[in-house]
Amino acid sequence: MNINAVDLFCGAGGLTRGLSNAGIDVGLGVDVDPMCEYPYATNNDGEFLNHDVTSLSADLVSEHLDGGTYRLLAGCAPCQPFSNYSRGKYNYEPEKWSLLNAFGRLVKETGPELVTMENVAQLKNHEVFLKFKQTLERSDYHVWFDHIDCHHYGLPQTRRRLVLLASRLGPIEPIAPTHPNKGDWQTVRKTIEDLPAIDAGETHGDDRLHSASSLTNINMKRIRASKPGGTWRDWPMRLVAKCHKKKSGKTYPGVYGRMAWDVPSPTMTTQCYGFGNGRFGHPQQDRAISLREAAMLQSFDRDYAFLADDQRLNFSGIGRLIGNAVPVRLGEVIGESIVQHVEQYGRTSH
Repeated sequence: MNINAVDLFCGAGGLTRGLSNAGIDVGLGVDVDPMCEYPYATNNDGEFLNHDVTSLSADLVSEHLDGGTYRLLAGCAPCQPFSNYSRGKYNYEPEKWSLLNAFGRLVKETGPELVTMENVAQLKNHEVFLKFKQTLERSDYHVWFDHIDCHHYGLPQTRRRLVLLASRLGPIEPIAPTHPNKGDWQTVRKTIEDLPAIDAGETHGDDRLHSASSLTNINMKRIRASKPGGTWRDWPMRLVAKCHKKKSGKTYPGVYGRMAWDVPSPTMTTQCYGFGNGRFGHPQQDRAISLREAAMLQSFDRDYAFLADDQRLNFSGIGRLIGNAVPVRLGEVIGESIVQHVEQYGRTSH
């Protein structure tokens, strides 16, 4: 029994790679960002289509789903309404939910046996998600959804995401946590310690992605004063930024910090290459983590290619691809859950 899949909003291919590792055949990845084409097509077997999902043809999707015993429509619609999410508040703008609504349209028009979605944890209680869930239930899907703490499944990162699994075969749920205890967690040390040392502003000769952003003089002094797992409160007062001396800035201790070796990293964001953008300082070396280290903390293979030889390295562009990606390990967990489900119910329905 084989499962054919299409990955909507595929990005650099994290979900596709994870599903593929679990034994699912992903024949097509779709994304509106042309920067995704090289990493997706180079590292995965599926075809890449540079297209806006809101106008994507259901017939085209069906062409890539057909032929398998089961069909899976998967995706992570970009969380545009939460782009300015801060301290539990955001401005609700319904027109920005068009991507998730487009996903729902394609589910209805293609009718796959299986559906999965991954998104920001904040989405769970909002109208657009509840509408998507209702769309599935009215189309005879059994639906499971909840938050998943990714470090409980072997991701070396404290990333919490909303995952939805839906099936027409029967009730579906994720596999049990594979790393439930703290002693089992994958850590920063286990993930990136073996990479060659580099300086701030340096690119390693054997891997262009193993490149660290440069630091100003003041930020070099700050990182040298930073303790692994500590905060800017550990610094001498002369190094503390003016904004953090204000009352409103004292509640943001997680910026300008070093990671700690023996715990999972903080959540990788689109700006994870910048020392001042979060706790993205290397645990030992006086620099921010490199793009390669960020990708590995997102569970991409060490040799996963993000840019062609003739392509200029752009920190913000590659950082966006890495930070926005579904971690490969989370994709594997989703895929393993679906495969287990099909093995349980598939034999009785075919």
